[in-house]
Amino acid sequence: MFHWAEHATGIHWLYWSALFSATLIVVTGVVVRRSLAGANGGVIPDEGFSLRNGIEMLVDMLVGLARENMGPKWRTYFPLIGTIFFFILFSNWFGLVPGIDGATSDANTTWAWAIISFAAHQYVGIKENGWHYLYHFMGPVLFKIGSWEIRPLAPLYAVIEVIGHLSRVFTLAVRLLANMFADHTVVGVWLMLVPVVVPAIFMGLGVLIAFLQAYVFAMLSMIYIGLALEEEH
Repeated sequence: MFHWAEHATGIHWLYWSALFSATLIVVTGVVVRRSLAGANGGVIPDEGFSLRNGIEMLVDMLVGLARENMGPKWRTYFPLIGTIFFFILFSNWFGLVPGIDGATSDANTTWAWAIISFAAHQYVGIKENGWHYLYHFMGPVLFKIGSWEIRPLAPLYAVIEVIGHLSRVFTLAVRLLANMFADHTVVGVWLMLVPVVVPAIFMGLGVLIAFLQAYVFAMLSMIYIGLALEEEH
């Protein structure tokens, strides 16, 4: 859609995407503000199923997962997890709309979020545990000499742990990119071959896959932060 706008107007697609995002944020802010300014202050849920109730259900689900995986300090890091989840979820769903390329079908987006997630849980580990966090990379204490903790397997463990931590970036980025690119490609092919009925089936499955991929990305990010919060002995 943004590339089409670029060809039609000569304005770079990046400006169109920024304008679209800004408009979406403003509209969402206005809707939320009106809801909070209502008679009940937005406290009483809507009757029946609504967009608001659906989003609240997703937030409640994320809160439960955050408490389970990140422990007592989950509130501090929940905004990051919520941002990751909803960005990926709506990007995945946008990709199912004919003519709109989902952001998560682009390697730049998936690698960016994977790096952000990696940097976040490394930062959390150092912030909460100080430089003792580096003990995660040095293996167990096999014996002590006075007040000195001796970790003779540290060189071996360091190599393994560094590779393992860096592989988190790769698995987060590639899993999301591969699944969403494949899903959007399948839907696009069926739209060209059989314009009705069959593509709707795959689009329905795509909605589920989009949710699952956002869920997995957010869940893994929470697990990594939870592991970083643990104090190594």
